[in-house]
Amino acid sequence: MKISRREALMSALFGAGYVGLRALATGLPATFLLNPRRALAAVGTGACADPTKAQYVILATSGNGDPINANVPGTYDDKNITHSLDPQMAATKLTIAGQALTAAAPWATLPQSVLDRTAFFHLMTNTPVHPKETDVLKLMGATTQAEMLPSVLAKQLAPCLGTVQTQPITIGATSPSEGLMFGGQALPIIPPLSLKDTLASTPGPLTNLQALRDQTLNQLNDLYKNGASQAQRAYIDALVTSQKQIRNINQDLLAQLSSISDNTITSQITAALALVQMKVTPVVAIHIPFGGDNHHDAALATETAQTVSGVAAIGSLMAGLASASLQDQVSFVSLNVFGRTLGPANTDGRQHNQNHQVSIAIGKPFKGGVIGAIAPVQGDYGALPIDSKTGQGTAGGDIAAIDTLASFGKTTLAAVGVDPATINSVITSGTIISGALT
Repeated sequence: MKISRREALMSALFGAGYVGLRALATGLPATFLLNPRRALAAVGTGACADPTKAQYVILATSGNGDPINANVPGTYDDKNITHSLDPQMAATKLTIAGQALTAAAPWATLPQSVLDRTAFFHLMTNTPVHPKETDVLKLMGATTQAEMLPSVLAKQLAPCLGTVQTQPITIGATSPSEGLMFGGQALPIIPPLSLKDTLASTPGPLTNLQALRDQTLNQLNDLYKNGASQAQRAYIDALVTSQKQIRNINQDLLAQLSSISDNTITSQITAALALVQMKVTPVVAIHIPFGGDNHHDAALATETAQTVSGVAAIGSLMAGLASASLQDQVSFVSLNVFGRTLGPANTDGRQHNQNHQVSIAIGKPFKGGVIGAIAPVQGDYGALPIDSKTGQGTAGGDIAAIDTLASFGKTTLAAVGVDPATINSVITSGTIISGALT
C-alpha cells in the first residue's frame, strides 16, 4: 500500500498508530500508552538520573561560521578587536547575574530575566571548514560512537520528559552539514511549512483531540479501576488533561501553526514551540542567521543587520516560552561550526577562525555570565583554557582550549540533569564547567 507524504510525516512525528496524538490528547506519556501495565509497574521507580532538572532543548546550529563570536560579552576588553561602527552595534553596558559587562547594543535589549540566565561560552572548535559542522556536533570525536550532541541529549532526556519520540527533529537546516543524525542514521528535515500543512489542516489531527481524549481514557478505564493501586491511580490522575485544557491546547496550537507562512526563523520558532508543547521530541534544531560567511561585508553591514535580527529572534523565542509558561522547562543552546576572525584587519568582512567560537546557553540551569575568555592566537584571537570551577578563561585553566568544545557538551548534559558517570561515558574528554551552572 502506498503511503502518502502526509501520512509518513504524521508517523514520523507521532509514532505508530499516532500514539503521540493520544499522548497530547490525554496528558499521559506515549510510553504509558504503548504499554500501560508495564508503565504502571514502573511508577515510582524513576526513569532518569534527575527528572527535576530535565529540560527540552532548542538548539540553534549553523554551518556558516557566523560572526556571533565578534560582538558578545568578553570581546570588548581589547581595543584591537574590530566591531561594527554602526550605531545599532554600539558597545553597551549591561548586567548579567550582577556582573557588569559590555556587548553590542542588541544584547542589551533582552529582558533582564533572560540575561540573568544567559551564559556566553568562549570555545575552540578546531576547524575552519564549513562541512565539518557535523563533526563539531559530534564534539570533534569526543562522543562515543560518533554520536551528535543533540542525539546524546535526546537519548538522555526522552525517558525523563516522556516524549513521543527519542530522535531530535531539525526544522531549520539550510545545508546537509546542518542535518542531524541519530544512531548513525540521517534524520529528515521537517520545515515549518510542512508541519503547518500536516497538522493545521481542516479537518486535521488537531481538530479531534477532545474526542480522542475520551476514547483513549475509556479504553484505559478497566485498567484504571481494576488493575491500578491507589498510588498508580494518583499518578494517572495527576497527568490526565481536562477537557477544558485540551480545548485550550487545541485552539492555541492551531492558531500558532496556522500563522506559519514561510520557513524563516520566525516560523521556525513557532514550529519549535508547538513541537515542545506537543511533547514530540526532547530536542528541536533551528537555524538563526547571525552574519553568515561574511568574507566580504563592507562596513560589516550584514553582520550588523543579522546580529540585530538574530538577537531579536532569541528574544522572541524566550518571550514565546514565557507566554506558554515554559521558561523553566526549555533551554536554548547554540553551537556553530566555527567563529570569525576578530583582529583589526576585519573592516570588510571576516575570515574563518578555528580557534574561537561562542556558544550561547539560556535557561534555568545556567548561571548567567561569560565562560572562558580570549587572547591573541596565531595572528588573531582564540579561546583560552577554562577554569572548570569558576568558568573563567585563564592560561592556567584545567580545561585546555582544545577541550573546551567537549567541556561545553558535558556542561550542557549536566545542566539538564544527566549524572556525571553517564556524561563521562558518552563524552570521553573535557570536564564539566561547574562555574556555568546554577
